[in-house]
Amino acid sequence: MNRRRLSWAFVEQPRFQRMHPLAAACAAALFFVMTTHAASAQQAPEQTQAKTPTAEPTLPEQRAKTKAAAGRKSRPAATELGTVVVTGIAGSIQSAIKVKENSDDIVEAISAEDIGKLPDVSIADSLARLPGLATQRVDGQASAISIRGLSPDFAGTTLDGREQATIGENRGVQYDQYPAELINGATVYKTPDASLVGQGLSGTVDLHTINPLDLPGRALVFNLRGEHNSNGNLNPGTGTGNSGHRASFSYVDQFLNHTLGLAIGIAQVDQPIQEKQYQAWWWSADNGSAGIDQNWGGPHTPGMPDNVISQEGMQLRAQSQDQKRNGLMTVLEWAPNDSYYSKLDLYYSTFDKRKFTNGAQWSSTPWDNVSYDNVGVSPGQPLPIVTSGTVNGIAPILQNEYTKEHDKLYSIGWNNKLYLGDWTAMADLSSSSATVKLHDAYLFSGLANGAFTSVDFNTPAGAGYPDFRPGVDLANPATVVFTDPDNYGYNGREEFDRQVDKIHALRLQVSHPVGWIFSSMDLGLDYSDRTKTKHADVNFAWLNGNGSTSDTYQNHFSTPINPALLYNPTSLAYGGIPGILNYDVLGAMYSQFYLTQQNGQGDWSRNYTVEEKVPLAYARFNIDTTVAGIPLRGNVGVQFVHTDQSSDALQTNGNTLVGKISGGASYNNVLPSLNLVAKLGDRQYLRFGLAKTMARGRIDDEKVSTSAGVSKITNGPAAGQVLWSGSGGNPRLRPYVAVGADLSWEKYFGEASYVAVAAFHKNLLNYIYNQTVLDYDFSNYTNDTPTLVPTSNIGSFTTPKNGTGGKMDGLELSGALEGGLLAHALEGFGVQANYSLTNSSIPTSSISSIPGSPGTLPGLSRKVANLTLFYERYGFSVRVAERYRSSFTGEAVALFDQLGYTRILANRQTDLQLGYAFSSGRWNGLSILLQVNNLGNSPDSTVQVATLPNNVPMTRPLEYDTWGRTVLLGFNYKI
Repeated sequence: MNRRRLSWAFVEQPRFQRMHPLAAACAAALFFVMTTHAASAQQAPEQTQAKTPTAEPTLPEQRAKTKAAAGRKSRPAATELGTVVVTGIAGSIQSAIKVKENSDDIVEAISAEDIGKLPDVSIADSLARLPGLATQRVDGQASAISIRGLSPDFAGTTLDGREQATIGENRGVQYDQYPAELINGATVYKTPDASLVGQGLSGTVDLHTINPLDLPGRALVFNLRGEHNSNGNLNPGTGTGNSGHRASFSYVDQFLNHTLGLAIGIAQVDQPIQEKQYQAWWWSADNGSAGIDQNWGGPHTPGMPDNVISQEGMQLRAQSQDQKRNGLMTVLEWAPNDSYYSKLDLYYSTFDKRKFTNGAQWSSTPWDNVSYDNVGVSPGQPLPIVTSGTVNGIAPILQNEYTKEHDKLYSIGWNNKLYLGDWTAMADLSSSSATVKLHDAYLFSGLANGAFTSVDFNTPAGAGYPDFRPGVDLANPATVVFTDPDNYGYNGREEFDRQVDKIHALRLQVSHPVGWIFSSMDLGLDYSDRTKTKHADVNFAWLNGNGSTSDTYQNHFSTPINPALLYNPTSLAYGGIPGILNYDVLGAMYSQFYLTQQNGQGDWSRNYTVEEKVPLAYARFNIDTTVAGIPLRGNVGVQFVHTDQSSDALQTNGNTLVGKISGGASYNNVLPSLNLVAKLGDRQYLRFGLAKTMARGRIDDEKVSTSAGVSKITNGPAAGQVLWSGSGGNPRLRPYVAVGADLSWEKYFGEASYVAVAAFHKNLLNYIYNQTVLDYDFSNYTNDTPTLVPTSNIGSFTTPKNGTGGKMDGLELSGALEGGLLAHALEGFGVQANYSLTNSSIPTSSISSIPGSPGTLPGLSRKVANLTLFYERYGFSVRVAERYRSSFTGEAVALFDQLGYTRILANRQTDLQLGYAFSSGRWNGLSILLQVNNLGNSPDSTVQVATLPNNVPMTRPLEYDTWGRTVLLGFNYKI
């Protein structure tokens, strides 16, 4: 078992460092400069906003819009992004600003610099640079997106307007599953309208595929980049490394007199990830009036001074991964006449991950009978911090782990539009699926015969890597053997997970011009059926010759590791340990161990199915009028959403599987929305949005399965009692619901410049908390630990429940500026910047009794900022981009399974891009690109927010992880 002390509930283990105000200050300065120059800036001609093909438009919806006197208004779609043929950094900014300016909703946008070329290595990196958005790193890569301070659970993600199946147990999309080379752009809706299906509570990200008929002719694009990670190969012999590649090919063409369009994109990624991990298990005071010995009844720790804070255990782990993804995207457009339009798009990808995690860990609590020599302390609050010395009596635990995951994503959509006079009918049929197969195995090793050792240590008072020097060589196979060093009761574990997520949807819509203040109306129906199934099988490993029951198992039975299975040692030198044993985990498991299937109650509870059937109806009226001489556009509408959710799970009697259980609920939600855009002057707008939004809870929170057991309490008022405790899902959960108001002022000038100020307020009417019921009746549960007789059938049960949500308020400043507007000498230079400030509050009664509970919503970063400086001229391009996210608090399950909170520290990451594009001669169409991601090797770090045994609050560093710099060098060639 992995001895991590935390289990993330709200976040996927992002950790951040100290706040850096550079991006925020630059955003404020940019806002001032652009406001000063906006009035005098030279206005660009209308045709410079976006350059379209010179050929006559062939899309029937384009001709229909020309014919319709009322001029139907709709959300900006991929067709609008696809019309842009200006390339490069400036072209990407120009196209994205055009989408933002022309939208009836409050949106942000990104656009490809060219076919197969988004501005960043990943979609999440590009999205995270938008105002109010922040990324959460997974395995060092930008993966999940947080909008306006709410965690990724609250953001909706669609592909061409269709909700996507996900590989995780929740709804949050992992954006690294979508190759950036195959995505043409994205629009982020901060305010919804009634026709936005699959919307999120904080916002909705709509990814766009290319429209081949929007291009004037054929295009072939080749992209190849080599990739290198600066951390080196931490686990030699495993087949991973520190070098990889990215390659893609895109083909776009038109046929039958530009009425049939075809786009095909293929992308392959072979990406190395090398991670250095360090985690302090927890911190406490061992001795004295604040210590464990005088408050929790623990033993006195020899050699430890009174009333000092010390580390109670740690782990150092080196993790090597290789990720291989193959993606295919195909788009077929057909516009044979003015009356019919059809688009068929397909996305398919496979994602293979192999992960090797080797580490050393040990426990050093008073109950482990350790002692200390030569203890050194540093000043700290609320007590001095132990930072050096020697700890004796340590039993090192080496855990070597192998994980293999195969993901498969599939999405297909067929959109049809029929134009009959003033009527437009649309039918959209789609299907999305995500399949995950996971194999995880780990084994324990340690010193033979339960031996102990001493460890010299130096640990930083703040965040950073430690220096541990064990008294034995942990890379010596004569010293380290297969055993159970910490008396877990087994020698290893193997797990097979299978998960399938499927979404089938049908959408129908009719549109027609209307009178008065409305240009047109849209009436629609949508039906989706989503089913997510999870299945897990667990095997426990026992050394050959050892027992597999509590009566026969020998804790310190040991055997040497087969020399033929050994690799070169894993280096933990960044934490002071030169090396530890590194070996073929599966080879050892299947030759030196025997396995028994042993799904316990907690494992059976992870087998479940959740289904959501959602019929939805909407009406949207598009506004186009004039009020007091001011042009006013926008939309007003309403959604009616019915949800029928159900869950099936396995029922257990203790650890014995006895059958199935079911549960569910159905409910209705009415979601009105209003968006208004007033044109105050030349390219100057005031926007207002008001909407009620909803987001269903985590899918794994809606499962009906539960698990429970009895345990003996070791400290506190209930010390010595045997009590029930359990946890499980809640199939009757209602969704998160919020009412939000937005106000935005925007001024556009030049070809790719603007300034915007936005404010928003959101009331969370219904929120979901993990709540613990202290008087839960466990009479229907069977005790699977007969050696422990419960004091009572009444105990604590933790489950997600609906509660009051609180509120959020935010301010966003954003803008872009072309240097040429200020001075001719600055032609080609440009800057983009944004700064967001968000505050929130939640009812203190909901979580005030939990140590470290925040006064804001978990997952909320109060400050988010981005700054991008670029130069692009004469073929040369340079871009330096930095993003910043302030600290936030995530919910976690801490020691003794108590709900607690962990603070994720502030993080900033700087990326560099250099390029040169040939524009003439034999190399015309070729561009060379150098990218360095995470230029400063930014770490992810967390701190423990808890109390000492005497209930005095304490904050100490927990995790500190780095992934090194990623360097990519290659070329892009367009024909």
